[in-house]
Amino acid sequence: MINFNGRMLDKSKAILHSGNRAFNYGDALFETLKIVNSKINFLEDHYFRLMASMRMLRMEIPLNFTMEFFESELLKTAVQNNLESARMRLTVFRKDGGLYNPISNQIDYIIETSPLISLVKEKYSVDIFKDYYLNSDMLSTIKTTNKITNVLASIYASENGFDNCILVNEKKHVAEAINGNIFVVKGNIIKTPPITDGCIKGIIRKKILEMVSKSDEYTIEEVEISPFELQKADEVFITNTIAGIQPVTQFKKCNYSIKVSKELTLMLSKLI
Repeated sequence: MINFNGRMLDKSKAILHSGNRAFNYGDALFETLKIVNSKINFLEDHYFRLMASMRMLRMEIPLNFTMEFFESELLKTAVQNNLESARMRLTVFRKDGGLYNPISNQIDYIIETSPLISLVKEKYSVDIFKDYYLNSDMLSTIKTTNKITNVLASIYASENGFDNCILVNEKKHVAEAINGNIFVVKGNIIKTPPITDGCIKGIIRKKILEMVSKSDEYTIEEVEISPFELQKADEVFITNTIAGIQPVTQFKKCNYSIKVSKELTLMLSKLI
């Protein structure tokens, strides 16, 4: 079952018309959320990120779209699918109509759910995707449905036997991974690309920044990262809502440690 504007419908039912703006123009946002034991992880962070993104895209936020409403609709969908732990996706898109200029800024939404599978792999290899670049602008920092670069990088990774790819921006700086933010560890310094380099404002990224900034053992830096730095790093890891922290174990001829990843994974688990 899926949740379409609060109505529970069979997932096989056709609900999108040919004039759908998400389909025609990528005029949509989405949030991927993790529910464990009927509790939404980092609910408030997801909600406020979605609200900020909707404002940025000039979508009209319904008066009833409160955090309580957001939570209840997500949990209702999980219950209807008999899932206490789930991966959920909320997609918000402008109502049908118009060409580039929409007829209305009002929105529709769909909530989809699936059983939670969040295995962190022991061996994880990556490569740099060089065919196309992300733009280092603010639109790249929000989760729109325009993810063609990520799609092509995923195909490249699959065809070449990699678990993931690192995306770079037009300045050839490291931006993010296909499905999450990236962190590079050298000694006691943990680096991650700044938002101004075009990476997603990830929820787990935010939590890592908050945790490490309070740590006496490590220093966190939001700085530009060149691909060359990856070959000199002690450790590299990727963060996203579902996996949490995924250590990278291999990049080209480099084999990385996973010590810091393990420590941060334990720290992150205490926040949930």
